[in-house]
Amino acid sequence: MNTRITRIIYWTGIVLTSLWFGASGFFELTKNPVVWEITQQLGYPAHFIYLLGVFKVSGVITLLIPNKALRLKEWVFAGVFFDIIFAFFSKLAVIGFSVTIDAIIAFIMVSVTYAMFRKLYTANYTENIAVY
Repeated sequence: MNTRITRIIYWTGIVLTSLWFGASGFFELTKNPVVWEITQQLGYPAHFIYLLGVFKVSGVITLLIPNKALRLKEWVFAGVFFDIIFAFFSKLAVIGFSVTIDAIIAFIMVSVTYAMFRKLYTANYTENIAVY
């Protein structure tokens, strides 16, 4: 796969992920009744829902900055994966498998996006290491 195709897949995934998690974060911050009812049904307290909203919106902002904050983007991807995994298992345990489809789709979408991120921005963890 050439770099052009990788970039297209990556930016398509970033836009879709940003729309998905940005909307979710916005609904959590604005106390959307549907989102809040489901989240509280899963057993999460109100203060946690606000925190999710803040972290989702700030994560989306980070993802949309091109070619910057790559290490921070790694953390954002990790947070998104944790959010998806917790949502999947919470919904599975409390409501049932039929409502986990969104988490499965999100997991696949973010996995492909992250794979393209790694292809575009190879990690070089030995660079700038201070030797004492």
